[in-house]
Amino acid sequence: MPTLNASDGLLRGRDIVCFSPDWTGDPLSKTHLMRLLSRDNRILWVNSIGVRTPSVEAADIRRAVGKLLAAVRRMGNPEPNIFVLSPLAIPVYHRPWIERLNRFLLRMQVKRAMRKLRFRRVINWTFLPPAAVIARRLGEEHLIYQCVDEYGAFTGVSSAIDAFDQKLTREADLAIVSSERLLESRKRVNPHTVLVRHGVDYEHFRRALDPAMAVPPDLAGLPHPVIGFYGIIADWIDLPLLAAVARHFSQGSLVLIGRASTDTSALEQIPNVHLLGRKPYAQLPAYCRGFDVALNPFLINELTLAANPLKVREYLAAGLPVVSTPIPEVEALGLCHIAAGPEETIRAIEAALRDPGPSAARSERIRPESWAARLDEIRDHFAAALARKDGRS
Repeated sequence: MPTLNASDGLLRGRDIVCFSPDWTGDPLSKTHLMRLLSRDNRILWVNSIGVRTPSVEAADIRRAVGKLLAAVRRMGNPEPNIFVLSPLAIPVYHRPWIERLNRFLLRMQVKRAMRKLRFRRVINWTFLPPAAVIARRLGEEHLIYQCVDEYGAFTGVSSAIDAFDQKLTREADLAIVSSERLLESRKRVNPHTVLVRHGVDYEHFRRALDPAMAVPPDLAGLPHPVIGFYGIIADWIDLPLLAAVARHFSQGSLVLIGRASTDTSALEQIPNVHLLGRKPYAQLPAYCRGFDVALNPFLINELTLAANPLKVREYLAAGLPVVSTPIPEVEALGLCHIAAGPEETIRAIEAALRDPGPSAARSERIRPESWAARLDEIRDHFAAALARKDGRS
């Protein structure tokens, strides 16, 4: 393992336990950061222990069965220095006896994996509030909590999530947030909370500018302008806004890429709306190459006002003009067309279509926002946090 380097904020040559969404999901901020950290550290990635209270719907039952099967499999090693554990836990947190049971089960499973990997001087780095049940119970030297969403505002989450979030924010050696709105609220709990905005996998999405990259067949033949979106089609997406856009640009195409977790039947009835389903991360630059304009059509609510949509930086790295609803973190970039409501959005799309498709100049403007630059920020914040901790000692 590499030697410890104080100038890098002590985040080299360490063993890190990371509580995060499932490794097999689409790459998120957690994935990008841990992949970078794995070049110099060993990572035990603990698959999601659940945020949302499960229901008896078929999707939740399938997910529960999948989790159970994953829990009985051996620990995976999908990439060098990254080890994936799928623990058995009960995603119900508002009953004290279940919380105690989860604490016992999780601690037993994670400690066993740590022993198997011979982890020592461990950093507990969590992105999920429920991991509060075993924070400071793994023998870890340091605790980092990275909060990238207003978790309590998601539909169907446990009533205990906000309390877990506050506990981790309060107890963490380093509390990190990804938006100004999260910073404002978390600083009231921990005045040393720091803001580190999302980065972008720049070289990956810049591939959309490569003339040799073919637009995928299910997109290539659609009428232009192609107005595109990718991501989960969830209850924070403004579906009536999308319907209005599709009807106005009836000679063009509205393309939606991603898994739908909400009712899209109204959109499916519009002839020029094309729901292409989820696509692998590796193919997203090729789809971006076929877009004329990219959309970030978030509703305005407690959840989205605190969000920092990763897709916006990815669209920009692909060189696309972006039209977004007034999400504060998108406005802060200063690189997008901002519009509220159908009429403004349609005018903004028309303005964006004056320079459609991938542009090298647009892509260059987001180049400094790499994940490596973000990790450098975190290293510096971690060094400062440890200096404060040593001072208290």
